[in-house]
Amino acid sequence: MTVDADALRHDDQKMITLFTGQVTVTKGSILMRGARLEVRQDAQGNQFGILTPEPGKLAFFRQKRDGVDEFMEGEGERIEYDSAADTVRILRRGELRRLVGTQLADEISGNLIVYNNTTEVFTVDGVPGEPGRGGRVRAVLAPRAPVSAASSAPQVGPSLRASGTLGGEKK
Repeated sequence: MTVDADALRHDDQKMITLFTGQVTVTKGSILMRGARLEVRQDAQGNQFGILTPEPGKLAFFRQKRDGVDEFMEGEGERIEYDSAADTVRILRRGELRRLVGTQLADEISGNLIVYNNTTEVFTVDGVPGEPGRGGRVRAVLAPRAPVSAASSAPQVGPSLRASGTLGGEKK
């Protein structure tokens, strides 16, 4: 993990490091930005980070998905990263987006978004008490191209072709 910030305070006994001021975090394909980052590390070397933004702004998270040209990115008033569980929690005014290349594909918003990078599963809880939302989740999902059986299965026997007849009669 590489962290750039204006200031750092480390407590070796508690294994807590506090970064403040224009914080940028990179770890593999993960990029996070905010105003304050608190990182705790356990005896096994697992890291748990809490990223918060400047007042009135949102903290930012972005990670490339393995094996595809897709990114998951999100924003919220608080972002928690747990390296042991390989999860990201986006809290309050949370948004999570899936980008295919540079194109927005899916966008989800809610009060609590939990994204598991290992399983690629996310859950979203609504925004209780927000006017006009009624504690509900909002999702805009783009259609995905179906995977055809012909492209994913090995070719066995002769290939099929379109026919102008059905049951011997011309259609």
